[in-house]
Amino acid sequence: MQIKFSPLLVDDQDTALRFYTQQLGFETCADIPMGPYRFLTVRSPEGLPGVELVLQPLGFEPARTYQRALYEAGMPAAAFTTPDIAAEHARLKARGVRFRGEPQAMGPIISVLFEDGCGNLIHLVQPLVTPPDAA
Repeated sequence: MQIKFSPLLVDDQDTALRFYTQQLGFETCADIPMGPYRFLTVRSPEGLPGVELVLQPLGFEPARTYQRALYEAGMPAAAFTTPDIAAEHARLKARGVRFRGEPQAMGPIISVLFEDGCGNLIHLVQPLVTPPDAA
């Protein structure tokens, strides 16, 4: 069994698609009309083959409440990893990504939060130790 689609609630699919492709550099995988919304997925060119982020529309109020509660509590809705957080932070900041502070060491990681402009905080993480099974 494998993870194929990982949903991320977004308040506007067009804004989300622009952010994740133009600012983060992800690639569009699927953009299929589904009534008032779209089945819209993106992937990182550096990510595992076949794993896609679903830019899931906020189609009903409980989803809006959940997303807003996470955001207001400062909780990330997703986490992305990078082998060089300083370089990634500089690259994304130059593309207009809004960060909540600077990368900070936190035990076995260095991390920083950024906003996706669609109601989410995203955790950017650099692991400091390579897991034994990743070698």
